[in-house]
Amino acid sequence: MGQGKSQFTEEELQDYEDLTYFTKSEVLYAHQKFKELAPEKVGHNKNAKLPMAKILQYPELRVNPFRDRICKVFSSSNDGDCTFEDFLDMMSVFSQNAPKSVKAEHAFRIFDFDGDDMIGVSDLSEVVERLCGVELKLSESEIQALIQNVLQEADLDDDGALSFAEFEHIIDKSSDFSHSFRIRL
Repeated sequence: MGQGKSQFTEEELQDYEDLTYFTKSEVLYAHQKFKELAPEKVGHNKNAKLPMAKILQYPELRVNPFRDRICKVFSSSNDGDCTFEDFLDMMSVFSQNAPKSVKAEHAFRIFDFDGDDMIGVSDLSEVVERLCGVELKLSESEIQALIQNVLQEADLDDDGALSFAEFEHIIDKSSDFSHSFRIRL
């Protein structure tokens, strides 16, 4: 590939290209970015696993209010620590080439804080608090009113929570979701 010494064989690069929304050169670039997070660990070990604290040094993750959830959702060990393949999967889903349906599935998992396959009141409360941050602290009554408005609009079966189908229905209506659910390599 003319990239100097690659840690990957041509077959591995082809597999990564086939399994992601990246070209081979983008896979190599993603590996370079992964390696920059911890050159001492990744330099000679393409299978290195980086702790979540290292992954969170990636500039666009560092400022994301859902950074820890993103790492945990994409971590093959579910603890936030990531291998290169976890990192590549994360970057691929957040890329501009990933389909809206794939982005919606991962967004749902990120917002489902309690892991019950529903986005309930406690999940929505956590989403609102993270989006508002400390600068725009809403009162408990304002948060509850906002959650009730979301549920009134999106909870089609009136069970007090959003299923994936209900969540996806709302995402389908959002024209800018794919653009905003994005992390650049």
